[in-house]
Amino acid sequence: MVVAATMASMDDHERKIVVEFCQLLEQSKQLFNGLRDLPQCGQKIWQGYFGKTFDVYTKLWKFQQQHRQILDTKYGLKRWQIGEIASKIGQLYYHYYLRTSDTNNLNEAYSFYSAIRGRQYYSRVSQEDRSDLMVKKLRYYARFIVVCLLLRRVGAIRELLAELDKQIVDYTSTYEPDDQLEWSLVLEEIKTFVKADSIVNVLHADQSSVILSHRLTPLTTPPVEKSTMMNLSLQEIILIGNASEQVKFSEMTIDMFRMMQTLEREKNRDEVNHVSDPPSRASFEKSYSITSNKTLAYPMMANHDVNSSRRENPHKYILYKPTITQIMMFLATGFKELPANGVLLMYISADGCFQTSKHVNDLGYDCGGIMASSKREMELTNKKGVHVKEIHCLYPGDLYAFTRKPLFVIIDSDNSFAFQYIPRYFGHPFVVLMSPQELPDKLHGWKHDISINS
Repeated sequence: MVVAATMASMDDHERKIVVEFCQLLEQSKQLFNGLRDLPQCGQKIWQGYFGKTFDVYTKLWKFQQQHRQILDTKYGLKRWQIGEIASKIGQLYYHYYLRTSDTNNLNEAYSFYSAIRGRQYYSRVSQEDRSDLMVKKLRYYARFIVVCLLLRRVGAIRELLAELDKQIVDYTSTYEPDDQLEWSLVLEEIKTFVKADSIVNVLHADQSSVILSHRLTPLTTPPVEKSTMMNLSLQEIILIGNASEQVKFSEMTIDMFRMMQTLEREKNRDEVNHVSDPPSRASFEKSYSITSNKTLAYPMMANHDVNSSRRENPHKYILYKPTITQIMMFLATGFKELPANGVLLMYISADGCFQTSKHVNDLGYDCGGIMASSKREMELTNKKGVHVKEIHCLYPGDLYAFTRKPLFVIIDSDNSFAFQYIPRYFGHPFVVLMSPQELPDKLHGWKHDISINS
Protein backbone atom coordinates (compact mmCIF):
# COMPACT_ATOMS: atom_id res chain seq x y z
CA MET A 1 0.00 0.00 0.00
CA VAL A 2 1.12 3.55 -0.66
CA VAL A 3 1.52 5.44 2.59
CA ALA A 4 0.52 9.07 3.01
CA ALA A 5 4.14 10.22 3.30
CA THR A 6 4.97 8.66 -0.05
CA MET A 7 1.94 10.27 -1.67
CA ALA A 8 3.01 13.64 -0.31
CA SER A 9 6.39 13.33 -2.02
CA MET A 10 4.80 12.97 -5.46
CA ASP A 11 3.86 15.72 -7.85
CA ASP A 12 0.30 15.94 -9.14
CA HIS A 13 0.99 13.91 -12.28
CA GLU A 14 2.64 11.07 -10.36
CA ARG A 15 -0.08 11.06 -7.71
CA LYS A 16 -2.77 10.88 -10.38
CA ILE A 17 -1.08 7.88 -12.01
CA VAL A 18 -0.68 5.98 -8.73
CA VAL A 19 -4.28 6.66 -7.68
CA GLU A 20 -5.65 5.55 -11.05
CA PHE A 21 -3.53 2.39 -10.93
CA CYS A 22 -4.83 1.56 -7.45
CA GLN A 23 -8.41 2.09 -8.60
CA LEU A 24 -7.95 -0.16 -11.64
CA LEU A 25 -6.24 -2.80 -9.51
CA GLU A 26 -9.05 -2.82 -6.96
CA GLN A 27 -11.74 -2.87 -9.65
CA SER A 28 -10.03 -5.78 -11.40
CA LYS A 29 -9.85 -7.77 -8.16
CA GLN A 30 -13.54 -7.24 -7.43
CA LEU A 31 -14.58 -8.31 -10.92
CA PHE A 32 -12.26 -11.32 -10.87
CA ASN A 33 -13.58 -12.48 -7.50
CA GLY A 34 -17.11 -12.16 -8.86
CA LEU A 35 -16.41 -14.74 -11.57
CA ARG A 36 -16.81 -17.61 -9.12
CA ASP A 37 -20.37 -16.50 -8.39
CA LEU A 38 -21.43 -16.53 -12.04
CA PRO A 39 -23.94 -19.22 -12.98
CA GLN A 40 -22.69 -21.81 -15.45
CA CYS A 41 -25.98 -21.53 -17.30
CA GLY A 42 -27.29 -18.51 -19.13
CA GLN A 43 -24.76 -17.16 -21.63
CA LYS A 44 -26.19 -13.63 -21.63
CA ILE A 45 -25.29 -13.23 -17.94
CA TRP A 46 -21.75 -14.56 -17.87
CA GLN A 47 -20.68 -13.32 -21.31
CA GLY A 48 -21.38 -9.72 -20.37
CA TYR A 49 -19.55 -10.09 -17.07
CA PHE A 50 -16.52 -11.66 -18.74
CA GLY A 51 -16.48 -8.81 -21.26
CA LYS A 52 -16.46 -6.22 -18.49
CA THR A 53 -13.69 -8.07 -16.63
CA PHE A 54 -11.56 -8.36 -19.76
CA ASP A 55 -12.00 -4.63 -20.41
CA VAL A 56 -10.74 -3.69 -16.95
CA TYR A 57 -7.75 -6.03 -17.17
CA THR A 58 -6.99 -4.61 -20.62
CA LYS A 59 -6.83 -1.10 -19.14
CA LEU A 60 -4.86 -2.27 -16.10
CA TRP A 61 -2.25 -4.12 -18.16
CA LYS A 62 -1.74 -1.31 -20.66
CA PHE A 63 -1.68 1.27 -17.87
CA GLN A 64 1.12 -0.46 -15.96
CA GLN A 65 3.05 -0.81 -19.23
CA GLN A 66 2.75 2.87 -20.08
CA HIS A 67 3.62 4.12 -16.58
CA ARG A 68 6.02 1.43 -15.39
CA GLN A 69 8.79 3.82 -14.33
CA ILE A 70 6.55 5.94 -12.10
CA LEU A 71 4.84 2.86 -10.65
CA ASP A 72 8.22 1.26 -9.94
CA THR A 73 9.74 4.28 -8.21
CA LYS A 74 6.72 5.91 -6.57
CA TYR A 75 4.28 3.07 -5.95
CA GLY A 76 6.89 0.37 -5.42
CA LEU A 77 5.44 -2.00 -8.01
CA LYS A 78 7.15 -5.38 -7.74
CA ARG A 79 7.66 -8.04 -10.37
CA TRP A 80 5.48 -10.59 -8.59
CA GLN A 81 2.60 -8.08 -8.69
CA ILE A 82 2.97 -7.81 -12.47
CA GLY A 83 3.08 -11.61 -12.60
CA GLU A 84 -0.10 -11.82 -10.54
CA ILE A 85 -1.95 -9.55 -12.98
CA ALA A 86 -0.71 -11.61 -15.92
CA SER A 87 -1.65 -14.84 -14.14
CA LYS A 88 -5.21 -13.64 -13.63
CA ILE A 89 -5.46 -12.70 -17.30
CA GLY A 90 -4.33 -16.24 -18.10
CA GLN A 91 -7.03 -17.58 -15.78
CA LEU A 92 -9.61 -15.40 -17.52
CA TYR A 93 -8.69 -16.86 -20.87
CA TYR A 94 -8.72 -20.43 -19.52
CA HIS A 95 -12.15 -20.10 -17.92
CA TYR A 96 -13.49 -18.39 -21.02
CA TYR A 97 -12.23 -21.38 -23.01
CA LEU A 98 -14.10 -23.74 -20.66
CA ARG A 99 -17.32 -21.82 -21.26
CA THR A 100 -16.95 -21.26 -25.01
CA SER A 101 -14.79 -24.23 -26.19
CA ASP A 102 -12.80 -21.74 -28.29
CA THR A 103 -9.21 -23.05 -28.33
CA ASN A 104 -7.94 -19.57 -29.25
CA ASN A 105 -8.54 -18.67 -25.61
CA LEU A 106 -6.53 -21.68 -24.48
CA ASN A 107 -3.59 -20.56 -26.62
CA GLU A 108 -3.86 -17.04 -25.17
CA ALA A 109 -3.77 -18.49 -21.64
CA TYR A 110 -0.63 -20.40 -22.59
CA SER A 111 0.98 -17.22 -23.95
CA PHE A 112 0.52 -15.40 -20.66
CA TYR A 113 1.57 -18.29 -18.43
CA SER A 114 4.60 -18.95 -20.60
CA ALA A 115 5.64 -15.30 -20.57
CA ILE A 116 5.36 -15.19 -16.76
CA ARG A 117 7.79 -18.07 -16.59
CA GLY A 118 10.09 -16.68 -19.26
CA ARG A 119 10.30 -13.27 -17.61
CA GLN A 120 10.63 -14.88 -14.17
CA TYR A 121 8.05 -12.64 -12.53
CA TYR A 122 7.81 -14.98 -9.54
CA SER A 123 11.55 -15.61 -9.22
CA ARG A 124 12.01 -13.28 -6.21
CA VAL A 125 8.92 -14.33 -4.28
CA SER A 126 11.03 -16.24 -1.74
CA GLN A 127 12.79 -12.98 -0.80
CA GLU A 128 9.48 -11.50 0.36
CA ASP A 129 9.29 -14.04 3.21
CA ARG A 130 5.52 -14.43 2.71
CA SER A 131 4.00 -17.88 2.53
CA ASP A 132 0.88 -16.59 0.75
CA LEU A 133 3.00 -15.45 -2.20
CA MET A 134 4.60 -18.88 -2.41
CA VAL A 135 1.12 -20.42 -2.54
CA LYS A 136 0.22 -18.10 -5.43
CA LYS A 137 3.34 -19.25 -7.22
CA LEU A 138 2.46 -22.93 -6.70
CA ARG A 139 -1.09 -22.35 -7.94
CA TYR A 140 0.31 -20.64 -11.02
CA TYR A 141 2.39 -23.73 -11.79
CA ALA A 142 -0.61 -26.05 -11.33
CA ARG A 143 -2.78 -23.94 -13.66
CA PHE A 144 -0.02 -23.69 -16.25
CA ILE A 145 0.35 -27.49 -16.26
CA VAL A 146 -3.40 -27.93 -16.91
CA VAL A 147 -3.20 -25.62 -19.94
CA CYS A 148 -0.10 -27.45 -21.22
CA LEU A 149 -1.90 -30.78 -20.84
CA LEU A 150 -4.82 -29.53 -22.92
CA LEU A 151 -2.44 -28.19 -25.58
CA ARG A 152 -0.26 -31.33 -25.57
CA ARG A 153 2.87 -29.34 -24.67
CA VAL A 154 4.75 -32.41 -23.51
CA GLY A 155 8.17 -30.82 -23.17
CA ALA A 156 6.82 -27.94 -21.11
CA ILE A 157 4.91 -30.35 -18.84
CA ARG A 158 8.11 -32.24 -17.98
CA GLU A 159 9.94 -29.03 -17.12
CA LEU A 160 7.03 -27.58 -15.13
CA LEU A 161 6.61 -30.76 -13.10
CA ALA A 162 10.27 -30.69 -12.11
CA GLU A 163 10.03 -27.00 -11.20
CA LEU A 164 6.81 -27.49 -9.23
CA ASP A 165 8.38 -30.37 -7.30
CA LYS A 166 11.32 -28.15 -6.33
CA GLN A 167 9.05 -25.23 -5.42
CA ILE A 168 6.93 -27.44 -3.15
CA VAL A 169 10.06 -28.69 -1.38
CA ASP A 170 11.26 -25.10 -0.87
CA TYR A 171 7.84 -24.00 0.35
CA THR A 172 7.38 -26.81 2.85
CA SER A 173 10.95 -26.67 4.19
CA THR A 174 10.87 -22.89 4.63
CA TYR A 175 7.43 -22.39 6.16
CA GLU A 176 6.42 -25.85 7.45
CA PRO A 177 2.83 -25.01 6.41
CA ASP A 178 -0.39 -26.79 7.36
CA ASP A 179 -1.13 -27.51 3.69
CA GLN A 180 2.11 -29.43 3.14
CA LEU A 181 0.29 -32.73 2.60
CA GLU A 182 -2.21 -31.10 0.24
CA TRP A 183 0.52 -29.88 -2.10
CA SER A 184 2.23 -33.25 -2.03
CA LEU A 185 -1.08 -34.81 -3.08
CA VAL A 186 -1.50 -32.22 -5.85
CA LEU A 187 1.92 -33.12 -7.23
CA GLU A 188 1.13 -36.83 -7.06
CA GLU A 189 -2.23 -36.24 -8.78
CA ILE A 190 -0.52 -34.44 -11.65
CA LYS A 191 2.14 -37.12 -12.09
CA THR A 192 -0.49 -39.88 -12.07
CA PHE A 193 -2.62 -37.92 -14.55
CA VAL A 194 0.31 -37.40 -16.94
CA LYS A 195 1.20 -41.08 -16.71
CA ALA A 196 -2.39 -42.13 -17.46
CA ASP A 197 -2.57 -39.71 -20.39
CA SER A 198 0.48 -41.34 -21.98
CA ILE A 199 -0.68 -44.92 -21.45
CA VAL A 200 -0.30 -45.58 -25.20
CA ASN A 201 3.11 -44.51 -26.46
CA VAL A 202 3.54 -44.24 -30.24
CA LEU A 203 7.13 -43.91 -31.45
CA HIS A 204 8.80 -42.45 -34.53
CA ALA A 205 11.43 -44.48 -36.36
CA ASP A 206 14.10 -42.71 -34.27
CA GLN A 207 12.30 -43.83 -31.05
CA SER A 208 11.09 -40.32 -30.20
CA SER A 209 7.47 -40.05 -29.06
CA VAL A 210 4.69 -39.07 -31.42
CA ILE A 211 2.51 -36.44 -29.76
CA LEU A 212 -1.05 -37.42 -30.60
CA SER A 213 -3.78 -34.83 -30.56
CA HIS A 214 -7.29 -35.93 -29.65
CA ARG A 215 -8.75 -32.92 -31.47
CA LEU A 216 -10.17 -32.98 -34.97
CA THR A 217 -7.84 -31.61 -37.63
CA PRO A 218 -8.02 -31.30 -41.42
CA LEU A 219 -5.54 -34.18 -41.57
CA THR A 220 -7.65 -36.52 -39.43
CA THR A 221 -11.08 -35.53 -40.72
CA PRO A 222 -11.88 -36.98 -44.15
CA PRO A 223 -13.87 -34.77 -46.51
CA VAL A 224 -17.57 -35.59 -46.54
CA GLU A 225 -19.83 -34.82 -49.44
CA LYS A 226 -22.73 -32.76 -48.17
CA SER A 227 -26.26 -33.93 -48.82
CA THR A 228 -29.75 -32.69 -48.04
CA MET A 229 -30.01 -35.35 -45.32
CA MET A 230 -27.06 -33.89 -43.42
CA ASN A 231 -28.90 -31.06 -41.72
CA LEU A 232 -27.95 -31.70 -38.07
CA SER A 233 -24.98 -30.26 -36.19
CA LEU A 234 -23.62 -30.84 -32.70
CA GLN A 235 -24.29 -27.68 -30.68
CA GLU A 236 -24.52 -28.53 -26.97
CA ILE A 237 -22.37 -30.97 -24.98
CA ILE A 238 -22.57 -32.13 -21.37
CA LEU A 239 -19.55 -34.01 -20.01
CA ILE A 240 -20.05 -35.73 -16.66
CA GLY A 241 -17.37 -37.46 -14.60
CA ASN A 242 -18.89 -39.43 -11.74
CA ALA A 243 -16.92 -42.68 -11.62
CA SER A 244 -15.23 -43.56 -8.34
CA GLU A 245 -11.48 -44.04 -8.00
CA GLN A 246 -10.74 -42.60 -11.43
CA VAL A 247 -7.53 -40.76 -12.26
CA LYS A 248 -8.15 -37.04 -11.97
CA PHE A 249 -6.46 -33.68 -11.51
CA SER A 250 -8.39 -30.98 -9.70
CA GLU A 251 -11.99 -31.45 -10.91
CA MET A 252 -11.16 -33.03 -14.27
CA THR A 253 -11.05 -36.80 -14.71
CA ILE A 254 -8.91 -38.42 -17.38
CA ASP A 255 -11.97 -39.36 -19.46
CA MET A 256 -13.43 -35.85 -19.26
CA PHE A 257 -10.02 -34.50 -20.31
CA ARG A 258 -9.96 -36.74 -23.39
CA MET A 259 -13.56 -36.07 -24.35
CA MET A 260 -13.05 -32.30 -24.10
CA GLN A 261 -10.41 -32.51 -26.82
CA THR A 262 -12.17 -35.15 -28.92
CA LEU A 263 -15.10 -32.78 -29.36
CA GLU A 264 -13.00 -29.80 -30.46
CA ARG A 265 -11.54 -28.77 -33.79
CA GLU A 266 -7.91 -27.79 -33.99
CA LYS A 267 -7.10 -25.02 -36.45
CA ASN A 268 -3.34 -25.36 -36.71
CA ARG A 269 -1.83 -28.58 -35.45
CA ASP A 270 1.72 -27.24 -35.73
CA GLU A 271 0.96 -24.68 -33.03
CA VAL A 272 -0.03 -27.39 -30.55
CA ASN A 273 2.26 -30.38 -30.92
CA HIS A 274 5.61 -29.63 -29.32
CA VAL A 275 7.79 -32.37 -27.88
CA SER A 276 10.17 -29.84 -26.37
CA ASP A 277 9.17 -26.28 -25.54
CA PRO A 278 11.90 -23.84 -24.51
CA PRO A 279 10.98 -21.18 -21.94
CA SER A 280 9.09 -18.43 -23.70
CA ARG A 281 10.55 -14.95 -23.98
CA ALA A 282 7.62 -13.61 -25.98
CA SER A 283 6.67 -10.06 -25.11
CA PHE A 284 3.31 -9.36 -23.58
CA GLU A 285 2.80 -6.65 -26.19
CA LYS A 286 2.53 -9.45 -28.77
CA SER A 287 0.77 -12.05 -26.66
CA TYR A 288 -1.76 -9.71 -25.16
CA SER A 289 -4.46 -9.55 -27.78
CA ILE A 290 -7.61 -8.72 -25.85
CA THR A 291 -9.92 -6.33 -27.59
CA SER A 292 -13.48 -5.47 -26.80
CA ASN A 293 -16.19 -5.44 -29.41
CA LYS A 294 -18.96 -3.23 -28.07
CA THR A 295 -21.62 -4.76 -30.29
CA LEU A 296 -20.93 -8.30 -29.10
CA ALA A 297 -20.10 -7.44 -25.46
CA TYR A 298 -17.43 -10.11 -25.09
CA PRO A 299 -13.70 -10.24 -25.83
CA MET A 300 -12.54 -11.07 -29.30
CA MET A 301 -9.26 -12.90 -29.76
CA ALA A 302 -6.46 -12.41 -32.25
CA ASN A 303 -7.23 -13.68 -35.77
CA HIS A 304 -10.85 -14.26 -34.78
CA ASP A 305 -13.46 -13.37 -37.36
CA VAL A 306 -15.69 -10.77 -35.73
CA ASN A 307 -18.33 -11.17 -38.42
CA SER A 308 -18.46 -14.95 -38.17
CA SER A 309 -21.81 -16.19 -36.85
CA ARG A 310 -20.70 -19.83 -36.98
CA ARG A 311 -19.36 -21.27 -33.75
CA GLU A 312 -16.21 -23.30 -34.41
CA ASN A 313 -16.75 -25.75 -31.54
CA PRO A 314 -19.92 -26.85 -29.73
CA HIS A 315 -20.69 -25.31 -26.36
CA LYS A 316 -19.80 -27.58 -23.42
CA TYR A 317 -20.83 -28.00 -19.79
CA ILE A 318 -18.16 -29.84 -17.77
CA LEU A 319 -19.52 -31.37 -14.56
CA TYR A 320 -17.44 -33.19 -11.96
CA LYS A 321 -19.45 -35.42 -9.61
CA PRO A 322 -22.75 -33.54 -9.99
CA THR A 323 -25.91 -34.47 -8.12
CA ILE A 324 -28.92 -35.88 -9.94
CA THR A 325 -30.56 -32.46 -9.58
CA GLN A 326 -27.63 -30.76 -11.29
CA ILE A 327 -27.56 -33.32 -14.09
CA MET A 328 -31.24 -32.79 -14.83
CA MET A 329 -30.85 -29.00 -14.64
CA PHE A 330 -27.98 -28.92 -17.14
CA LEU A 331 -29.77 -31.36 -19.44
CA ALA A 332 -32.78 -29.05 -19.41
CA THR A 333 -30.59 -26.00 -20.03
CA GLY A 334 -28.74 -27.63 -22.93
CA PHE A 335 -32.08 -28.80 -24.34
CA LYS A 336 -33.50 -25.29 -24.08
CA GLU A 337 -30.48 -23.64 -25.74
CA LEU A 338 -30.43 -26.02 -28.73
CA PRO A 339 -30.96 -24.11 -31.97
CA ALA A 340 -32.97 -25.50 -34.85
CA ASN A 341 -31.36 -28.68 -36.23
CA GLY A 342 -29.00 -28.78 -33.25
CA VAL A 343 -27.93 -31.96 -31.43
CA LEU A 344 -27.33 -32.38 -27.70
CA LEU A 345 -24.59 -34.82 -26.68
CA MET A 346 -24.24 -36.17 -23.14
CA TYR A 347 -21.20 -38.18 -22.06
CA ILE A 348 -21.31 -39.67 -18.57
CA SER A 349 -18.80 -41.87 -16.81
CA ALA A 350 -20.24 -43.34 -13.62
CA ASP A 351 -20.63 -46.45 -11.50
CA GLY A 352 -23.60 -48.67 -12.20
CA CYS A 353 -26.75 -48.75 -10.10
CA PHE A 354 -28.18 -52.23 -10.58
CA GLN A 355 -31.73 -53.50 -10.36
CA THR A 356 -32.78 -55.47 -7.30
CA SER A 357 -36.15 -56.74 -8.50
CA LYS A 358 -36.34 -59.97 -10.50
CA HIS A 359 -39.22 -58.83 -12.69
CA VAL A 360 -38.91 -56.04 -15.24
CA ASN A 361 -42.15 -54.15 -15.78
CA ASP A 362 -40.75 -50.78 -16.81
CA LEU A 363 -37.58 -50.72 -18.93
CA GLY A 364 -37.12 -47.07 -18.04
CA TYR A 365 -36.61 -47.74 -14.34
CA ASP A 366 -36.48 -51.47 -13.56
CA CYS A 367 -33.10 -52.18 -15.23
CA GLY A 368 -31.20 -49.81 -12.96
CA GLY A 369 -29.06 -46.95 -14.20
CA ILE A 370 -25.91 -45.11 -13.18
CA MET A 371 -25.00 -43.35 -9.94
CA ALA A 372 -25.11 -39.58 -9.88
CA SER A 373 -22.86 -39.27 -6.85
CA SER A 374 -19.68 -40.92 -5.61
CA LYS A 375 -21.25 -42.18 -2.39
CA ARG A 376 -23.29 -45.33 -2.80
CA GLU A 377 -26.32 -45.16 -0.57
CA MET A 378 -28.41 -48.15 0.42
CA GLU A 379 -31.77 -48.50 -1.25
CA LEU A 380 -34.59 -47.00 0.71
CA THR A 381 -37.32 -49.29 1.95
CA ASN A 382 -40.59 -48.42 3.55
CA LYS A 383 -42.04 -50.07 6.63
CA LYS A 384 -43.73 -52.76 4.54
CA GLY A 385 -40.39 -53.75 3.01
CA VAL A 386 -41.32 -52.62 -0.50
CA HIS A 387 -38.25 -51.40 -2.40
CA VAL A 388 -38.29 -47.95 -3.93
CA LYS A 389 -35.98 -46.55 -6.57
CA GLU A 390 -32.55 -45.12 -5.73
CA ILE A 391 -33.00 -41.35 -5.74
CA HIS A 392 -29.33 -40.68 -6.61
CA CYS A 393 -29.47 -42.76 -9.77
CA LEU A 394 -29.88 -41.53 -13.35
CA TYR A 395 -32.31 -43.94 -15.00
CA PRO A 396 -32.95 -44.43 -18.73
CA GLY A 397 -36.47 -43.18 -18.14
CA ASP A 398 -35.07 -39.85 -16.94
CA LEU A 399 -33.91 -39.20 -20.51
CA TYR A 400 -37.23 -39.85 -22.26
CA ALA A 401 -38.30 -36.19 -22.14
CA PHE A 402 -35.08 -35.06 -23.82
CA THR A 403 -35.63 -37.24 -26.90
CA ARG A 404 -37.99 -34.51 -28.13
CA LYS A 405 -34.90 -33.16 -29.89
CA PRO A 406 -31.92 -34.96 -31.49
CA LEU A 407 -29.91 -36.61 -28.72
CA PHE A 408 -26.59 -38.48 -28.61
CA VAL A 409 -25.81 -40.30 -25.35
CA ILE A 410 -22.50 -41.97 -24.42
CA ILE A 411 -22.60 -44.16 -21.33
CA ASP A 412 -19.29 -45.32 -19.83
CA SER A 413 -20.34 -47.61 -16.98
CA ASP A 414 -20.52 -51.20 -15.83
CA ASN A 415 -24.31 -50.90 -16.18
CA SER A 416 -24.34 -49.16 -19.56
CA PHE A 417 -26.59 -51.84 -21.13
CA ALA A 418 -29.53 -50.52 -19.07
CA PHE A 419 -29.78 -47.64 -21.57
CA GLN A 420 -30.19 -49.79 -24.69
CA TYR A 421 -34.00 -49.83 -24.61
CA ILE A 422 -34.76 -46.09 -24.66
CA PRO A 423 -37.65 -45.66 -27.14
CA ARG A 424 -37.93 -42.97 -29.81
CA TYR A 425 -41.33 -41.68 -28.78
CA PHE A 426 -40.95 -38.42 -30.68
CA GLY A 427 -39.29 -39.70 -33.86
CA HIS A 428 -36.16 -37.55 -33.60
CA PRO A 429 -32.68 -38.98 -34.22
CA PHE A 430 -31.38 -40.71 -31.10
CA VAL A 431 -28.09 -42.58 -30.60
CA VAL A 432 -26.75 -44.42 -27.54
CA LEU A 433 -23.12 -45.51 -27.42
CA MET A 434 -22.52 -47.95 -24.54
CA SER A 435 -19.23 -49.13 -23.08
CA PRO A 436 -18.61 -52.90 -22.83
CA GLN A 437 -19.76 -54.57 -19.63
CA GLU A 438 -16.48 -56.44 -19.26
CA LEU A 439 -12.86 -55.68 -20.10
CA PRO A 440 -10.33 -58.19 -21.42
CA ASP A 441 -8.27 -59.69 -18.60
CA LYS A 442 -5.08 -57.91 -19.66
CA LEU A 443 -6.80 -54.51 -19.38
CA HIS A 444 -8.16 -54.92 -15.84
CA GLY A 445 -5.07 -53.28 -14.36
CA TRP A 446 -5.76 -50.17 -16.46
CA LYS A 447 -9.41 -49.86 -15.46
CA HIS A 448 -9.07 -46.42 -13.85
CA ASP A 449 -6.77 -45.06 -16.58
CA ILE A 450 -8.85 -45.89 -19.65
CA SER A 451 -12.42 -45.34 -20.73
CA ILE A 452 -14.71 -45.86 -23.70
CA ASN A 453 -13.07 -43.01 -25.60
CA SER A 454 -9.45 -44.00 -25.01
